[in-house]
Amino acid sequence: MIIPEPNRTVSEFGNEIEKTNNIESGNMTPLRLLAILTSATIVFAIALTIYLYDTVTDRIPSLEQLENPRQNLATQVFSADGELLDHFFEEKRVSLTLEAIPHDFINALIATEDREFWNHWGIHIARIFKAALINLKSMRRVQGASTITQQLARNLFLDQAFTLDRKIREAFTAIEIEKNYSKEEILEMYCNTVLFGRGAYGIQVAAKVYFNKQPRELTTAECAMLVAMLKAPRHYDPAKNYDKAISRRNLVLYLMKNQGYIDEDLYVESLMEPIIKQDDKFKSRPKFFAPHFVENIRQSINKDDNISGYDLYRDGLIIYTTLNSRIQQYANEAVAEHLNKYQKIFERNWSWKKNRKLLNTILKESIRKRADYLAAEKSERKAIEKRLIRDKRFVDSVKKAVTIIQTGVVVLDPKTGAILAMVGASPKFMNENPYAKYSLNHVTQIRRQPGSSLKPFVYAKALEKGLTPEDSIECGPFSYTDSITGEVWTPRTGADCAPGQKVTLYDGLRRSINSVAARLITEVTNPYEVARLIRRAGVESKIIPVPALALGAGGEIKPIELVSAFGSFNAGGYNFKPYYNTRIEDHFGNVLYQKKRPNRVSDVLPVNISEDLIYMLQAVIDRGTAARVRYYFKGVDAAGKTGTTNDNADAWFTGFTPELVAGVWVGFDDQRINFDCIGKQGQGGRAAGPIWGIMMNKIYSDPKLTYKKKKFDLKRYADSTTTVNQEIGTMPNRM
Repeated sequence: MIIPEPNRTVSEFGNEIEKTNNIESGNMTPLRLLAILTSATIVFAIALTIYLYDTVTDRIPSLEQLENPRQNLATQVFSADGELLDHFFEEKRVSLTLEAIPHDFINALIATEDREFWNHWGIHIARIFKAALINLKSMRRVQGASTITQQLARNLFLDQAFTLDRKIREAFTAIEIEKNYSKEEILEMYCNTVLFGRGAYGIQVAAKVYFNKQPRELTTAECAMLVAMLKAPRHYDPAKNYDKAISRRNLVLYLMKNQGYIDEDLYVESLMEPIIKQDDKFKSRPKFFAPHFVENIRQSINKDDNISGYDLYRDGLIIYTTLNSRIQQYANEAVAEHLNKYQKIFERNWSWKKNRKLLNTILKESIRKRADYLAAEKSERKAIEKRLIRDKRFVDSVKKAVTIIQTGVVVLDPKTGAILAMVGASPKFMNENPYAKYSLNHVTQIRRQPGSSLKPFVYAKALEKGLTPEDSIECGPFSYTDSITGEVWTPRTGADCAPGQKVTLYDGLRRSINSVAARLITEVTNPYEVARLIRRAGVESKIIPVPALALGAGGEIKPIELVSAFGSFNAGGYNFKPYYNTRIEDHFGNVLYQKKRPNRVSDVLPVNISEDLIYMLQAVIDRGTAARVRYYFKGVDAAGKTGTTNDNADAWFTGFTPELVAGVWVGFDDQRINFDCIGKQGQGGRAAGPIWGIMMNKIYSDPKLTYKKKKFDLKRYADSTTTVNQEIGTMPNRM
């Protein structure tokens, strides 16, 4: 309590009380309040500056990064006729120049994402405040305010996190981008980096993924559809939400019309255009077009010194290959047509009841490879094995896997070695296995006994020794005793030939008579000479020089080696090693590698001997063990040879026309499964030959392909007709 002093007036005392009350109540003068507010503002400004400095400094791209933004560009793999086969990528992204990007796409993008793009300097202040008010009113994020430049900043340099830090860095980065690039350059970078969903970065890949088109081929409606998906690619994917995708696309079209980019007529026309999904438009196209060929490219490129220092998955290389997309398509179709029928024939005749012991062995082997079995304690493994053997689903899956008929098909240009088509596995297997793209390639990664397919090389050496196709040789039963080991070799004759009976070499090869080939390799030439010839013809697998080599028992070889070797007959006696790539360019079009000459070239046979073999091998197709080929393929000269192994596990046909050489292997991954149950149907002429015939018929029926030569150019036989041994004789038991 304040007690008034004696000499002070009441008025003075009242003023003192008021001053005291003001202090005690916390009120202050306007000047004091202004001072406090000024101080607080300065503190806030300093704090904000520190926050912005900490947020922005060292966390937005440097000038060097802005001038050279790092983009993960996909490597593209093209066929010889310009078809895109596949990509290698971390992010599936391919770059285009602005001139190659459709104007409708650019207009749709600006109309939908940033209508003031040409006027702002990286950020749009009015749009930011408008979006903030709308979002505040809705109490959730309803509308974004990012410009195209801000989105580009996010795509190139930042992450997708929705935080204040990131938004600030995004704004500052956008401003820096606008300082360093023109509006046109910003649009070009954006169109090449934005994600459209399905792993497609940039309009080039998106146009292919969604419409199987080049960007320049896109319609106005398709451009609008791609822009529509930018808001939420998965949500507006037409394959998943067709109605929502249509609705969003139509909104984009409306915005384009409203801003004068399209007129009323084009607007109405585009509204009526349905979204034709790639899956609908190309249902006949296989899930994998040339997967094993592309995988071989990947493996060979990784070892190529020409691109050392380049990243196959990030540097946007362009690889041009030898593959012809039309021939590849026909190879795919031929395999599917034949094996779909052939698989059913096999399954009708194969009996697990008759092979119960084999089934038990295969089941146990499959169980012992499983992760749960390997991870289990030894004491638990017996129980796991017992449970799985009783599990019908597991047993059926194993049965199905081991009885899938596999195949390997390859087509070469015999005069260059260029690989024109490759089918590395059966379509049934490819469609049922998610990782089939990286599965066993039955053209380049298996080695199998070729059976009678090696007989032409035995005959070639006999011809080099001075024999002719018209010379005769005994075809009856034959035995050979090794002079060193004393071992006796008695091959099955493979034909109805009485003791002492003779046939010409021409007829012996036509009918694939085993005893004739056996006599030639032991009496006219020898296994060492034949083995050397086979190696010169391009077979790099180990060849064992034994008499049984005449029947294909001298080692296992790869299908591509056998096909390449047969190409020697049709290339004037020269062998050209197979190859895949013709040119590799970097992202800017600089040539890193250009193929200028063939790979290894080997002089295999004199030209007259190769002509003799063509003449003889024509008879194999026209009226020999491969006569079934002519059921599918007529009107063009063709020569070739069948092959079937003794255990009926492998069926082969390798043949050539005047311009192409191709081979087909058919069999099982597990060689204990074989074609015995279908008898002659499992021999090379019937199991493999039809694929070759169907494929060649498609190739030579295609007017767009350049392979038009129908006759072999055989100077020695120019005036000859097939008068040699016109008698057909009995067809052999083995094909």
